[in-house]
Amino acid sequence: MTHVLLFGGQVISWKNDRREELLFMSSKAILKPPNAIRGGIPICFPQFGNFGTLEQHGFARNRMWSIDDCPSPLSPANNQSSVDLILKSTDEDLKTWPRSFQLRLRISLGPGKLTLIPRVRNTDSRPFSFTFAIRNYLSVSDISEVRVEGLETLDYFDNLKQRQRFTEQTDAVTFDGEVDRIYLSTPSKIATIDHEKKRTFVLRKDGLPDAVVWNPWDKKAKALPDFGDEDYKVMLCVDSAAIENRIVLKPCEEWRGYQELSTVHSSYCSGQLDPWKVIHG
Repeated sequence: MTHVLLFGGQVISWKNDRREELLFMSSKAILKPPNAIRGGIPICFPQFGNFGTLEQHGFARNRMWSIDDCPSPLSPANNQSSVDLILKSTDEDLKTWPRSFQLRLRISLGPGKLTLIPRVRNTDSRPFSFTFAIRNYLSVSDISEVRVEGLETLDYFDNLKQRQRFTEQTDAVTFDGEVDRIYLSTPSKIATIDHEKKRTFVLRKDGLPDAVVWNPWDKKAKALPDFGDEDYKVMLCVDSAAIENRIVLKPCEEWRGYQELSTVHSSYCSGQLDPWKVIHG
């Protein structure tokens, strides 16, 4: 089961067949315009973070979207419940980002998985470029017992160190303090393993080469007005993104991304992820 808002075009709830909530929502989230909603799966467009001159993470996440009655050329989502949303540039947006666009998003719910397909079309008379991210607020049992696999040996920008570039030296990302990293040229599959719940989130993606890993930890959590002081213990953002290399569209061109989130049961034995094939299979 999933719950989608037209405000922000945002998934704010995704539950499995046992009615367990899989997405995190801040205990202090503000669920009304014009504030962006802290939790679920917000869309960051046309800017991720402060990689540009616009507001943090762009404006798509705090605009009112519409149902898309003509989502072609996507084929129907067989055996899945789906909704097609659209966001078009407004006069207000054109004042701050003078590019005419259409942003479409298909959200599909299937057995054990949630799929998002974003598409951006240039309806302007000039080329434009943008960065993009699907921010996934994952619900976890205890952040200190979570590990992210699939990012080993990759380069990343560390936002806590003026975006200096480093190389991941560990075989999995674990958490004992604030983390805010943009991993570059990442694989199409990334696994987030929650040992306590014996649950693994599997993120599959295409057209979104980067991956953001974020947890604010205690000090930053207390500084965020829409974030509960203790919320950092039960959440982790693992995002599909295109940040390092901006996406460039000529007039009438369209970009398409793809993300699929699924969960599998996992066990943790002798320091190794049991379903090894999650990443390598």
